[in-house]
Amino acid sequence: MGLDTINSLHQLARLYGVQTSYRDFSGRRQQAKPEALLAVLGALGAPVARPADVPDALRERRQAEWRRACEPVAVGWAGEHVYLRLRLPMGRGDGTVACRLELEGGEVRTWSFDLDHLPVLRTATVEGVNCEVRQFILSPGLPWGYHRLTLGLSAGVWETLVIIAPRHAYVPTLETGGRSWGVFLPLYALHSGRSWGAGDLGDLEALLRWVQGMGGGLVGTLPLLAAFLDEPFDPSPYAPVSRLFWNEFYLDAARIPELEGCPAARELLDSPGFREEIALLRAAPLVDYRRGMALKRRFLEHLARYFFAKESWRRTALLRWAAAHPAARDYARFRAAVERQRTGWSTWPDRMRDGVLQPGDYDPEAERYHLYTQWLIHEQFEVLSAQARRHGPGLYLDLPLGVHRDGYDTWRERAAFALGVSGGAPPDPFFDQGQDWRFPPLHPERLREQGYRYYIACLRHHLRHAGSLRIDHVMGLHRFFWVPAGMAARDGVYVRYRAAEFYAILALESHRYRTLIIGEDLGTVPGYVRRAMARHKVHRMYILPFEYTTGSRRALRPVPADALASLNTHDMPPFAAFWSGKDVVDRLTLRLFLHCQGWPEVPPDDAGTVLRACLANLAASRARVVLVNLEDLWLETKPQNVPGTGAKRPNWQRKARYAFEEFIQLPEVLETLREINALRRGRTG
Repeated sequence: MGLDTINSLHQLARLYGVQTSYRDFSGRRQQAKPEALLAVLGALGAPVARPADVPDALRERRQAEWRRACEPVAVGWAGEHVYLRLRLPMGRGDGTVACRLELEGGEVRTWSFDLDHLPVLRTATVEGVNCEVRQFILSPGLPWGYHRLTLGLSAGVWETLVIIAPRHAYVPTLETGGRSWGVFLPLYALHSGRSWGAGDLGDLEALLRWVQGMGGGLVGTLPLLAAFLDEPFDPSPYAPVSRLFWNEFYLDAARIPELEGCPAARELLDSPGFREEIALLRAAPLVDYRRGMALKRRFLEHLARYFFAKESWRRTALLRWAAAHPAARDYARFRAAVERQRTGWSTWPDRMRDGVLQPGDYDPEAERYHLYTQWLIHEQFEVLSAQARRHGPGLYLDLPLGVHRDGYDTWRERAAFALGVSGGAPPDPFFDQGQDWRFPPLHPERLREQGYRYYIACLRHHLRHAGSLRIDHVMGLHRFFWVPAGMAARDGVYVRYRAAEFYAILALESHRYRTLIIGEDLGTVPGYVRRAMARHKVHRMYILPFEYTTGSRRALRPVPADALASLNTHDMPPFAAFWSGKDVVDRLTLRLFLHCQGWPEVPPDDAGTVLRACLANLAASRARVVLVNLEDLWLETKPQNVPGTGAKRPNWQRKARYAFEEFIQLPEVLETLREINALRRGRTG
């Protein structure tokens, strides 16, 4: 590829928001390969199949930018002016512009103005045409929300989504849980004497009540979203079928109202074979998703048949809910079609793959089953989240970065995704070849063109229940590493997103639902990301093993106030494993730090004392939230997930060593949590 073509390719990449280079974890600049740039540009919609296409694609992109008079989205911070730019051919600076602003609440405002009254910001010549950029300002005072601005110019009619948002995300006051603590455990790992081989929403509520009784304010778990648990099969909570629907695997079977009146379900539940199957699932050390879901489905199908067999006030309620949530029936049909095809949508016949399902494409009974179970879990979540918010933040939920490539969201919202690439991460000290996460990233331009509809829906699905919400890989609001299909992860490139628009949505929605936003900012994160998080009060994560300093008198960085503090995450070894596996220098450094904080000399093999000292340090800190991994309290050494190992390890399957009824009586658990509660309550600023 010649130098001129390379230069044109780089220009084209910049126009599409693709970085032609980046600095790696060591600070060295890495240049993107031309073939990777071509592949990513193709995934973004650029007409470039080969290098010879670049000049024409560059010309087309420049013209397209000026053919649209205004951006599809504009952000205005509450109480401030909203600045929009109009791109026009020069000489069109006269004439009347008709404006129509439809507020989210339904109010409509109309006015007009002369173009020649707008200041010219700059001029340019685009493919032989002289153009200019003029500034258009909306005055302060617009209410928070998503408003539609329509501009009628001589060159056409243009529409812009105007987002008016508070500059800061919601932060609770001290009186409403401003300094809280809680515990973390994956729900599948939380098991009890009443659950069917894995935790369910009833177990989660029991854990929540117990933590609240201990003085804590929240319970955290991994994503609880819909998953493929048959064919296809992928139980990873970070590869959900949808970010818009919950996983019926976690339904509390005993609390379903139809059970009392359904003879078939009760007979199945009381049968020796069924009880024996439940007992085997309970006794297993690992969660058997496929077997467990098949067992629960047999039970739920009896309830669904009973439910739909006759008219009832509950059936009327479901139909009313389905009418208010039309995507639920669409989702149910999709799942029923997957079950008939026994494969993901990417291999379906063309019509079905393109989003058109007809009655013969799925079993109506399967559709009813999925609609019914989504309504049930919606009901149970409503009850759970109401209980959760009575005492502190409540539920700490997790919004995963990606979705399954063959899932509902990519099928129905295909335009919102770039399907020719995967999201991932560049090489770092832990993964020297980089990472390919195997899910399609969001398409930055098409997401804007749809007014972030899909992203807002995903947020709201979680925020209506969460007192705190973790945003997976928060750097993805700014830029995301795309790996072209067929290429190695190390050859990926970064694609930029409109961070201000994401922060505006997060701030607005977090205030509407009164939810604290926490960004997962671990790993190699540019400084500008954390500065943006601080500006918008998106809290960061302070994870102790990542906070060592060098060349400083302190062994650990101080805990910031705008943070969730913890000893580890689900992708890390539990603390006891970390302590036993750290090298001598790190262990000495941490022991020195604890000694400086007033703790006596800690024996090298005393992980329990070190654990309590570290938790006490976090609890006494300024951190907004302290999250305790329950498994750390009994010195568990086995991890829940080992990144990059896939099916080689029992990831997302291991149950907690103790059942709920057991660990709530363990002295080491009770004493540590009481100390944490006392330290948290003793701090007022």
